[in-house]
Amino acid sequence: MSGAAGAAQPEDIKLGEFIPQSPPQPAPAISFTDMAGNAVTLGDFKGRVTLVNLWATWCQPCLREMPSLERLQQSEGGALRVVALSEDHGGAGTVAPFVAQHDLGKLPIYLDPKSAALHGFELRGLPTSILLGADGNVLGRVEGAAEWDGDELRAALKPLLPPG
Repeated sequence: MSGAAGAAQPEDIKLGEFIPQSPPQPAPAISFTDMAGNAVTLGDFKGRVTLVNLWATWCQPCLREMPSLERLQQSEGGALRVVALSEDHGGAGTVAPFVAQHDLGKLPIYLDPKSAALHGFELRGLPTSILLGADGNVLGRVEGAAEWDGDELRAALKPLLPPG
């Protein structure tokens, strides 16, 4: 592996697989809003392991992975919080009807119409999910759509979640 220690290089990344961040690094200071327009920061989620899923309504792989994110939230809800962060530039006007049409109301949906998270995490595309530890540090990421309730990802996440 070349480059910074612990940083996966583009040629090393396999879509849909968890790539640990070693050592964990602080998450960037990013702000966005909830569906009601209230300001939220990543720091607001400290204290609990959080999976931040960046997605968009126009992204077909994003839509395909949403049901597995909902199932993960339901099964690991005590140990893990899933935050679905829409990167749609249209904000709530675009996202709310989409969420209703596709029955995605089981996940907490947040809005990032200025793509602060996309730029702050230096992401290459959507969907991408970032796992944050309870301390707010980045524990790892998954680029591309994933089966979040599949055996492989559950095995990768288990040692990073609090015992339960």
